[in-house]
Amino acid sequence: MAELTPLAISVLALLHERAMHAYEMYQVLIHRHNHRIVKTRPGSLYHTVERLAGQEFIRATGTERAGNRPERTTYELTDAGAEALRLRVETGLETYTYEYPLFPVVLAEAHNLERDDAVLRLRRRVEELERLIAEEDEAEADIRSRGVPEPYWLTLGYLRSQLAAERDWLTTTIERIESKDLPWHPRKKK
Repeated sequence: MAELTPLAISVLALLHERAMHAYEMYQVLIHRHNHRIVKTRPGSLYHTVERLAGQEFIRATGTERAGNRPERTTYELTDAGAEALRLRVETGLETYTYEYPLFPVVLAEAHNLERDDAVLRLRRRVEELERLIAEEDEAEADIRSRGVPEPYWLTLGYLRSQLAAERDWLTTTIERIESKDLPWHPRKKK
C-alpha cells in the first residue's frame, strides 16, 4: 500500500466526520484554513478522491445535481479507509520525517546576498511572520468562542509556536548580523 499523502489524510479525515462530495471537501478545507498545512488545489483534491476510491478507502454513495451545477458524487469512508487513516496518524505522530521546505534551502544560500540586502529580506520575513501569528491568534479566538474542543484544533497551537520560534530565531540572527557577531561575507562573483 502506498503511503497516504497529506491531502489523502485530510480527505479520509473529512469523510470520517461525514459523507460529502469533493467540492464540499475543498470548501471545508479552505474554511478550516487547512490549506495552510496541506497543499489544497481542486484538481489535486479530485485526483486524490479518485485514487482513494481506487484503493477502496472511500466509496461513492450517490450522485446529485443542484440546478445548473455539474453532477456531484458523494463519498463515504470505508472500513479499510478508516484503518488506513488510523495507521497513518499513528505512524505520523511518532516518527519524525524530514519534509524539505524551501526556507532552509534559501537560508543556506543567503550568504550569496550582500549583508544589507539579506537583513532587509529577513526583516520582511519577520514582519510576515508577525502577521501570520496574529492570524493564528484570531483563528484560535474564533474557534474558542464557538466552543470547538481543543483536540480538533491542536494544529493552530503548533503552527503558532513554529511561526513564533522562527520569528524569534530570525530576530536574533538579524541582531547578530547587524552587531557583526555573525560576520557576513557574501560570495564574490567570478
